[in-house]
Amino acid sequence: QVRLVESGGGLVQPGGSLRLTCAASGFPFTAYPMSWYRQIPGKERELVATITAEDIPTDYADSVKGRFTISRDNAIMTVYLQMNSLIPEDTAVYYCQRPGWPEYWGQGTQVTVSS
Repeated sequence: QVRLVESGGGLVQPGGSLRLTCAASGFPFTAYPMSWYRQIPGKERELVATITAEDIPTDYADSVKGRFTISRDNAIMTVYLQMNSLIPEDTAVYYCQRPGWPEYWGQGTQVTVSS
């Protein structure tokens, strides 16, 4: 079955960096775009970035442009989100998503940016 497992979250100081990883399995990875979303409690889930099946990053949220980079390694069925220059407003649970019908979500990984 389809499985998405995120890792790499944690506590980081403002200005720091984290790299999130999403390990995918159970579907033809190279046939699908992949996305990262984030959610703050009490708010709607927000699209952070998407990478196409052709390995083209797209759909960066305005709030993360120039700071975050999405990438994928098709050989190991993994999607990454490199997050630099983190600010407290980036604090959220980050989710990996496989778009489609149906869509699939990982369990999420908490990112906390605080001094």
